[in-house]
Amino acid sequence: MGEEMNDNSMKADDAPANNENGGNILSEESGVKYFTLEEIKTHNMSKDTWLIIHDKVYDITSFLEEHPGGEEVLLEQAGADATESFEDVGHSTDAREMLDQYFLGELHEDDRKKEKSTVVVSALVSWPNASVLFPFLNTSSWTMWLIPAAAAALVGLMYRYYLLEHKSS
Repeated sequence: MGEEMNDNSMKADDAPANNENGGNILSEESGVKYFTLEEIKTHNMSKDTWLIIHDKVYDITSFLEEHPGGEEVLLEQAGADATESFEDVGHSTDAREMLDQYFLGELHEDDRKKEKSTVVVSALVSWPNASVLFPFLNTSSWTMWLIPAAAAALVGLMYRYYLLEHKSS
């Protein structure tokens, strides 16, 4: 009786990309809905506006008129990833907390962007002779900031010397 398993339960990874829920996928473990990029792209009008910020999907339709920067800036990003624009503006903590009330779900794992720097470094590290040509990839973290700091100090000293030479002439 209690040992029967329900074979009809569906996990987010097993679900088809477009199901009867209108394309979104519901993960039973966490209760989070996952949306595909194709579905999000269809919500790009002033009457139906969705944004992606840090791989989370928000329906900001009701916020358009309240946005201090105007609704145009939001509509430019509608149906797309607005993470870079959101961070470039430097939104306050209050603005970040406001996002919670517009949260719909998350971007499907297949549509998420990988960090470019992570991809480059992992490609370099996996390259056979990477440690010979790029020894800094295998060093500790203090050398990662020491070399740029020393270079910046050297450039600063050269600049000061240049200014002193031109003031005296």
